[in-house]
Amino acid sequence: MFRLALHWQILIGMVIGSLVGLLLNLTASESDVFLDSGLPAGIQSAEITDSSRLTEIQYVTEAETVKRVIDPLVKEPGSFRNVTELRAEDAIAADLYERFGQSTAKQVGAWFKRIGGLFLRMLQMVAVPLIVTSLLTGILGLGGADEVGRMFTRTIAYYLTTSMLAITTGLLVVNMIRPGLGNDDDAPRAVAENIGSSESLSDILFNQVQAIIPANPLAALTAPNFLSIIAFTIAFGIFAVRVGGTTAERIRNFAAAGFDVMMAMTMAIIRLAPIGVLFLIAYVTATQGIDVIKALGWYFLSVVLALAIHAAVTMPLILWFVARRSPTDFARAMSPALLTAFSSASSNATLPLTLSNIEQRAGVSNKTGSFVLPLGATINMDGTALYEAVAVLFIAQLHYGVNLPFTQQVIIAVTALLASVGAAGIPHAGLVMMVIILQVAGLPLEMQGVILAVDRLLDMARTAVNVWGDACGCAVVERFETQ
Repeated sequence: MFRLALHWQILIGMVIGSLVGLLLNLTASESDVFLDSGLPAGIQSAEITDSSRLTEIQYVTEAETVKRVIDPLVKEPGSFRNVTELRAEDAIAADLYERFGQSTAKQVGAWFKRIGGLFLRMLQMVAVPLIVTSLLTGILGLGGADEVGRMFTRTIAYYLTTSMLAITTGLLVVNMIRPGLGNDDDAPRAVAENIGSSESLSDILFNQVQAIIPANPLAALTAPNFLSIIAFTIAFGIFAVRVGGTTAERIRNFAAAGFDVMMAMTMAIIRLAPIGVLFLIAYVTATQGIDVIKALGWYFLSVVLALAIHAAVTMPLILWFVARRSPTDFARAMSPALLTAFSSASSNATLPLTLSNIEQRAGVSNKTGSFVLPLGATINMDGTALYEAVAVLFIAQLHYGVNLPFTQQVIIAVTALLASVGAAGIPHAGLVMMVIILQVAGLPLEMQGVILAVDRLLDMARTAVNVWGDACGCAVVERFETQ
């Protein structure tokens, strides 16, 4: 039976959801309610005016008249970015709005959000076991303890360096283009400090290091504290390899079996992405209007530009100056694997071809290729790390209406690096990792629905960059191993 590819299903879900949401936004996003009965005790009257962005709530008591404004851009004193902030300051105004003042578009959008949230909840469900089994499988596949030495250290150092370079590129591009702000130079940058932490950068970095070391690994699993989970799993895998023997073999078999099951479960959940996208994009467009669609185009451009800079500028420079290889010749040798990675959006599925190309076409030894590439398919995700950083900053710009301050961007960069280490080499694995970074950044998970619509195309591009980074890593490690 003919069945559309998943990315086409997601695109159709996006179109349907966008049309439904925009129709609601255009026809039912305005509401003006005046109430003088049925109100909470002590409230004589209330008037609530609701629109796509701005909401005004005014109520009268025996003592005073109180006016509250919900404005995501916080352009005037006394405004609140969302109902949660309003409730912390004035529970009465928040209750009045939620009970009486929401427009039809926002009421229906709330139900869309709840249904789409089930899809996000399933992604959360598989995140921890997928990270643990993916990392253990990759590390324990290295072989005996004699394999964990100089080559391992150089490989890890290369992967961490290129991933941070990729994330830095992504942050620079997204701060220049500002896709979530609609390229509006009048965006209220002055309020950005309200979002950030009052801690110094050194305190934030130390707290991130502290978060990497779990006081209780089991508690980190149940919390979940993803930075602790990733760090402990890497350490556990490395020391399991060092112990070796039947102990390492049992753990390797258990991790491989668990990873197979979690991959199957993750792929089954991702097949529901078209439905999740439909409801989540309908919620966003119903409550925010057509501006979010325009912003999506700028976001797509930002990710593609950042990926292009990393793949066509940063990596060739590393090949030329560090590996002493011609970037054009090396890219030509790896082109079959890169095209396969782009079309399949899976670095794991491309791994056999990548191994063949790196040895037979690029002239890298089997010893280096068989060590560096399997490890890279698990923990080296330059394109994914870059994408995660850009996507989360884009979502933050949409949500807050301003750029996040520098200290918050540092947290996102570190988390994106560690999350990319735990990303499985399968299509749409970045969706699972995105949940982690959104939670760390304190952003609403449902905002992920905005970017799901173009995730497949970006997934293809970032997977090709992931494989390109792995291949370049082989050339770099080979050069130092043969000295």
